[in-house]
Amino acid sequence: MKVVWTKHAEDRQKEWEKKLGVSRQEVEATLKNPEQVVPGDRGVLIAQTKRGAGLLRVPFLKREQEGKVLTVYWTSKVEKYWEEKQNEN
Repeated sequence: MKVVWTKHAEDRQKEWEKKLGVSRQEVEATLKNPEQVVPGDRGVLIAQTKRGAGLLRVPFLKREQEGKVLTVYWTSKVEKYWEEKQNEN
């Protein structure tokens, strides 16, 4: 998947890199190989991976072979966002 970054997403990634060490490569890895993808609003999908005591969340738009990163953030609210049913096999 080709990853396209919005300016906003680049700015947020840089902020999270300063706070928690979230690298651009980690964000792209989360997008390309997430532990989970959940639906967001207005057709947005959210790739998420557990990181430390929380979640790294990457809202994106999927278009053919491209993922457009809209923003990046980390949250400690795992219970709120993690959907256990998606991990069941």
